[in-house]
Amino acid sequence: MSILPVTVYGDKILRKKADLVEDVDFKTIELIKNMFDTMRNSNGIGLAANQVGVDKAIFVIDISVVEGYENYKPLAVINPEITFRSDEKVYMEEGCLSIPDVRHEVLRPKKITIRYYDSDLKEQVLDADELLARVLQHEFDHLKGILFIDYFDDKTKKEFRDLLSKIKNREVDIEYPITDDVNYQLR
Repeated sequence: MSILPVTVYGDKILRKKADLVEDVDFKTIELIKNMFDTMRNSNGIGLAANQVGVDKAIFVIDISVVEGYENYKPLAVINPEITFRSDEKVYMEEGCLSIPDVRHEVLRPKKITIRYYDSDLKEQVLDADELLARVLQHEFDHLKGILFIDYFDDKTKKEFRDLLSKIKNREVDIEYPITDDVNYQLR
């Protein structure tokens, strides 16, 4: 397996809607394995393909490292669609490997239903709440070109403006490999 460099705030691919996966081949399986390795190496619990420079509607999550969620199995999610969002919303702190050192509470639906394909291209439907729903929504947003900072109010955006500029210009210390070009292009 390989640890892939993570794209960071300012990289164009993070703002693009990901292309759907039409077939799962050896390269796709290898990508998913490498995404799990990259996510775990970076101490993350979710990672979308565009966060490693790949323009495909895939993300991986593993919340089993979080206390109270040890029994949750890792998921590889392909071509997801959220089919239900609860009216009840909750705040929870979020962070993102592509936006290191930025953490803030974000309001999202407490429960969701997501339909997706697994790595065998078998359709799955999952009802999720609490942390699992949160991570699924965060990663789903990545595939739509939406970042969690897009949910910040104007005051909070202003608070993080300087740090976001430093991240974009790669002027922050990050303990995992990141892309080295500010104008990182799509593959």
